[in-house]
Amino acid sequence: MPLDPNALAALIRARRTNMQVDREREVPHELVQQLCELAQWAPNHKRTWPWRFCLVTTGRDQLGEVIARAMEAHGDDPGKIAKARTKYLRTPATLIVGSAAGDSPLRTAENRDATAAGIQNLLLGATAHGLATYWGSCPKGANDVVAELAGFEPDTTVVALIYLGWPIDEMAVPERPPVGLYRL
Repeated sequence: MPLDPNALAALIRARRTNMQVDREREVPHELVQQLCELAQWAPNHKRTWPWRFCLVTTGRDQLGEVIARAMEAHGDDPGKIAKARTKYLRTPATLIVGSAAGDSPLRTAENRDATAAGIQNLLLGATAHGLATYWGSCPKGANDVVAELAGFEPDTTVVALIYLGWPIDEMAVPERPPVGLYRL
């Protein structure tokens, strides 16, 4: 089924990192389920299906506390630790996205690549539905405790902590550098 390339380009260019959201308006579980399904359409070498998802809504304060304790054990700055305790309350939902370990270092890397590609699908789908998103990384030293909290298998890599919410403000379009396309 052909898709208007201009519509696709407009969707891609419309996606913004945005934390200016209505903190009280819930993100429907069914919508997040649809977004996770879109993620699973990303290219996946050897069809390992590495994506792991955990939607955090009422447990966002618990997520912050688990991360803060891991950061303390890692010796992080006290200011960053204090911020971690409350930062996941900035949006009504946080989606933890993990990548399952592979049967070799190469397969583990391919799984992470597939998960990252899936996250882009998810973010574009969220934009199409009118959601604001922010792709955050798991802090150093917190991967294992976040993966465990999410119910993921041991050795799962947490690829993203995605903030989800309904925007209350438009974000400016950031400048992009020119494309560096090389030819051989």
